[in-house]
Amino acid sequence: MADGALRRLDDTGLPLLLARLAVGGMFVMLGAAKLDDPVVFLKALREYEMFPPGAPWLMNATAAALPLAEVLCGALLLLGVAVRGTALFLGGMLLVFTVAIALRAAELADAGALPVCAVAFDCGCGKGVQNACAKLAENAGLLLACGVALASRSRRWCLRAALLRAGRGAPA
Repeated sequence: MADGALRRLDDTGLPLLLARLAVGGMFVMLGAAKLDDPVVFLKALREYEMFPPGAPWLMNATAAALPLAEVLCGALLLLGVAVRGTALFLGGMLLVFTVAIALRAAELADAGALPVCAVAFDCGCGKGVQNACAKLAENAGLLLACGVALASRSRRWCLRAALLRAGRGAPA
């Protein structure tokens, strides 16, 4: 019975639409913020110490490409184009970001002898200084929304589906 109710809910397209709006909107907004101030983003990336010291070009390339990828993929998700692939890509990025934020928060908490949820820092996400636990919870919600977009069979309110219908002569 629950399976049938979930299927009917998915058929409405509402769960997918909400997931697309949440994840796509967030990535467009955060990517644009990083593009607006690339130096701040580059400094935040440096804090994570994820890049080899002898290869600054790699960190610079990442700082240049990542915000563009976030805006592009966020826009695709908002429009409903390449939904599963885009949700998978953004979910993968979110997973990497979430692990990096958790590790950095634990490091800062340990250095300051604080509980992790008392730590606030600029995670490089484009929103400035944020509470670590709040950011981790936000990322968990976005990961869940990516999962909804991946699992949904509906393509209602997706531009790609409307274009395909229009191409076949069906009413969009």
